[in-house]
Amino acid sequence: MKTLAELKAIRDRMQNQVGLRAEDHNHIRVVVGMATCGIAAGARPVLTALSNAVQERGLTDKIAVTQTGCIGLCQYEPIVEVMAPGQPKVTYIRMTPEKAIEVLDRHLMGGRVIEEYTLGSADIK
Repeated sequence: MKTLAELKAIRDRMQNQVGLRAEDHNHIRVVVGMATCGIAAGARPVLTALSNAVQERGLTDKIAVTQTGCIGLCQYEPIVEVMAPGQPKVTYIRMTPEKAIEVLDRHLMGGRVIEEYTLGSADIK
């Protein structure tokens, strides 16, 4: 990516893939930090993996994958926040595409937060 036009094209393509439903409070919202720090740390492949997996599994009526700007925790990027109706927000840190799929399987589908990937995990110093 070398120009603002290329960045805009990527943004437009991802928004079309993701199917934004930020105002629908019946869906689980999965938000990936896509500010400069997140992108530099690998957030784009995380967003793509989550978006593709949700679409491939036919979960777009239950899970909305979106992106946001700076979350303010650059040292923990890539960050994925999960907001499920009636539950506290869960912030996953240092995500990879593989970890993101695990979050989809174990947390979003299985209902079990993966504590060792969260902001509150013991390995954060």
